[in-house]
Amino acid sequence: MSSALKESRVILALEALQKNPKLSLHAAAKIYNVTINTIRNRRDGKPARYDTTPSSRRLTNSEEEAIIQYILELIARSFPPRLYSMEDIANQLLYVRDAPPIGKL
Repeated sequence: MSSALKESRVILALEALQKNPKLSLHAAAKIYNVTINTIRNRRDGKPARYDTTPSSRRLTNSEEEAIIQYILELIARSFPPRLYSMEDIANQLLYVRDAPPIGKL
């Protein structure tokens, strides 16, 4: 099932709960085919999992963008980007911030 489709059903369920205070969580979950816990979590302000940043992520958005731009420049010049080169660049960016390197520890 598409996550966008599920998210739209969650939003519809939340809107239905706001418009009709007599509607229960169980009924809304059954009508919109989503779990009660999902509706409860969203109602309580917990963001969707895909909207959160994973704790295992080491690079910042700007560092990732820099690597992506470098890859696009390589491709534009007909040079294939190599995995070990991208890993080197990421590790150099992390070294500047005194962060642990990526890869197997």
